[in-house]
Amino acid sequence: MTQADARMGEPARFPYRTIAMGTVGSTLLMLAALGAGGILVHDPVLGQGPLSWIRYGHGRAIATGLLYVGFALVVWAWVRLGRYVLANRVGNLPILVAAGCWMAPLLISPPLFTRDVFSYLGQGAQLLHGLDPYSFGPAELDTLPAVVENVHPLWQTTPAPYGPLFLLIAKGIVSITGNNMIAGVILTRILLLTGLAGMLWALPRLVRHLGGRLPVTMWLAIASPMTVIHLVGGPHNDLLALGFLTVGVLAALERRHALAIALVTVGMLIKPTLAVALPFLVWVWANHLPGEESLGRRFVKAVTPSVAIFGVVFTAGTWISLGSFNLGWFTGLSAPQLITNWLNFPTGIGQAVYTLVNLVVDVTESPFVTVARLIAWVALAVIAIRQWWLARHGGNEAILRMAVTLLAVAIFAPPTLPWYLTWGFVIASAFPWRRTHLAVVVAVSIFLVLVYYPTGEQSLYDWWFIAAVIAGSLYGAASLLRPDPLGLIAAWRRPPHEDEQPPVEAASSPSSPATR
Repeated sequence: MTQADARMGEPARFPYRTIAMGTVGSTLLMLAALGAGGILVHDPVLGQGPLSWIRYGHGRAIATGLLYVGFALVVWAWVRLGRYVLANRVGNLPILVAAGCWMAPLLISPPLFTRDVFSYLGQGAQLLHGLDPYSFGPAELDTLPAVVENVHPLWQTTPAPYGPLFLLIAKGIVSITGNNMIAGVILTRILLLTGLAGMLWALPRLVRHLGGRLPVTMWLAIASPMTVIHLVGGPHNDLLALGFLTVGVLAALERRHALAIALVTVGMLIKPTLAVALPFLVWVWANHLPGEESLGRRFVKAVTPSVAIFGVVFTAGTWISLGSFNLGWFTGLSAPQLITNWLNFPTGIGQAVYTLVNLVVDVTESPFVTVARLIAWVALAVIAIRQWWLARHGGNEAILRMAVTLLAVAIFAPPTLPWYLTWGFVIASAFPWRRTHLAVVVAVSIFLVLVYYPTGEQSLYDWWFIAAVIAGSLYGAASLLRPDPLGLIAAWRRPPHEDEQPPVEAASSPSSPATR
């Protein structure tokens, strides 16, 4: 947001300073996370050593402050990079270099803004030691104590909500790393990067089909804080699932429909929500069939092999992962609904109504949230069916409707966790975008990272903090469209003395600073 940012008409240059700024911020995130992130209960790095003070009291407060400074630098760099993209000053390569530089320090960082990775390892340890993760929580495991003790208390006794294929991957990780939680987190991140590789391969090709601009897509889907900090810094298995989703959607658009159904089904075996995408791919297949038959007949011809392929991949994947056709993971999907906060739209409505009623009558919150969620499920069903029907002509329209439905599921189905919005957002990034809509994405991305504390606990009811988060998010959005929108940086500069003001003729001269 400096004077250099405003020179958007200059020829394209490699944005070294912007990339360096984000890299410094990412490095600060990694270092500060040792005291303020998702740290281990028994930390072998700091432990009781001379730097252990960073985990407690004032030391932790300092670490938290530095972590937010690092986050601000990453966001500042991302917004600057976005302005260069909108001005056609950078292409695809600088964005990929920036994303790589910003992700690199986080590969060895403690988890950021979440502790989910410890649940992954705990559930993988259960499968490794013969306990059904869909029937028991990690607390039932009496081996690998370092793995179990770091699982968040909420998930200690709840069944796994993840697909069986991902539990098989987690089992493989724990079989290698054992009780070494640091190695387990790092290896998890490395394996999840295969999903990022799939996105990097598929997105340029999706852009050619869907009509977007590749630098904008890469800036949105790869270099954004949602990917860099949430999906990689988290880390979250959504990154791996998105790799299968993007490649699967590309395969459908390129008329390799059997492969598309198989890939998205594999993604569903990692993140069950991706099942929502499959009915839309059937419409794409039906519209690619030759002949003059009615749409209904073509749909039947497409849905029949789709169901067969799904059944084979689903059955084989479940059997290979669990050693039996165990469908207990469907009941595990109810576990995340224990999370209640207003980030989930219907939950927030229920809590707001409860608050108003409770001013008059002493009541409990649960019935209000339950009713609001039931209404939201009905609304979601209506939205999903309507979007599916509007997708019946296939092509790009079907993919757009799929992205909208995935976003609706993330918003309406409890719980809404920030990284869930990447399901539809990554696909939507390959479509054309307006500048004002990109600014909205900047605000939402910043907000969705900061609504959780770096430790992984929610900050949604710390109202002064949330007010600051909203203000920062709006400022970031405005900064995409105009450098230094509030004139904060310009105000720091000393105005020239009256004697130093240039004459009027010089000020209007083409070579003067005023017109450069």
